[in-house]
This record gives sequence, structure tokens and C-alpha cells, in this order.
Amino acid sequence: MEWLIHLDRLRNLDQLADYCVQCRRCKLRSTTSGVVFGEGSPAARLMLVGEAPGGEEERQGRPFVGNAGKLLNKILIASGFRREDLYITNVVKCRPPGNRTPIREEADCCFVYLARQIELIQPRMIVCLGLLATQYLVHNEAAVGAVRGKVFEKGGIQIVPTYHPAALLHDAGKKKPVWQDFIKIRELYIK
Repeated sequence: MEWLIHLDRLRNLDQLADYCVQCRRCKLRSTTSGVVFGEGSPAARLMLVGEAPGGEEERQGRPFVGNAGKLLNKILIASGFRREDLYITNVVKCRPPGNRTPIREEADCCFVYLARQIELIQPRMIVCLGLLATQYLVHNEAAVGAVRGKVFEKGGIQIVPTYHPAALLHDAGKKKPVWQDFIKIRELYIK
């Protein structure tokens, strides 16, 4: 439990990122070339949380810069958001081999970092991009399709699940629901 106490002592995102880079809590750190901690405004009112970095994210050390990230950027711009005003991260900070879905143990190990990111940023709203973020932040095992677009509240933070942008690349039928979700997110954001 010493590491939990230590995380509370980390007073800003830079300190937390430096600590996260040294993490060896699970096997992922030994299979990746680097940690993708997150990026954006430390004072962001809106935080986006995805699943885990992919290959391009691992290469650049930045979240959502591959094909799914390019689509996410288009969605953000079309719904009136600027990426630099938000904070974007993932539940899991290291790329799973072969871009597989992270296993529970890996997500459990990384969740402490995400929880501390949320504590430090104090967003008004979090958008869960995909199932893993929804499971961890909404504590709901339902499929994303069953909860997407609904607003949950945890600790004064509005949490809205939607499909991960990668899902839209494989299923164009999910684009309209995500667009509807981001219209709702924008309306909630400007209130």
C-alpha cells in the first residue's frame, strides 16, 4: 500500500507522469517501448478516457494519434471542442502486445494512475471512450451500446460513455450514435 500513499504526495501531472514511467506493477511495462501517460490541459473541464495506447501512440508517446485519434480529432472539431483545451488519456498506460484488449490485471494496475489524474485535473465531465473506460469509471459491466449517451454522476463529475473511435472505423453504423453523444456532451459542457 506504500505506493498509494506515495501517489497522494504527487501534486501535479508532471510528477505523476514521472512516477508512472517508472512503474513495474505489471508485465506490460517490459513489453513496451514507453508509457503513454496522457496530454492536454491540466485545468481541463472535459477529460476523455480511452482503453490503451496503440502502436502509433506508443511510437509518439501521445494518446489518440493513430487512425482512431484522427477520427476523434474530427469528432471533437465538429462538436466545437479544441483538443488542447481537453485532457486525453487511457485507462492502461502501456500498449498491450499486438494491440490486444488489456486484461483485468493490467487495467487494475494502471487504474491508480488514472484515478490520480482525475483527482489532479478535477474535470467537470469525463467521456468514456469504449468498454474498458466505461467499466472502470461507471462501474457498469453492460455493453457500451446499452449505456452510451447516458449521464452518470460520480463525485460531482458527469460521466458519459460512448463508443471508442476505433469501433467507428470498423462499424460505420456507430458514427451517428457517437455524433449524438457528442452533441449531448457539448450541451452539458456549455451549461
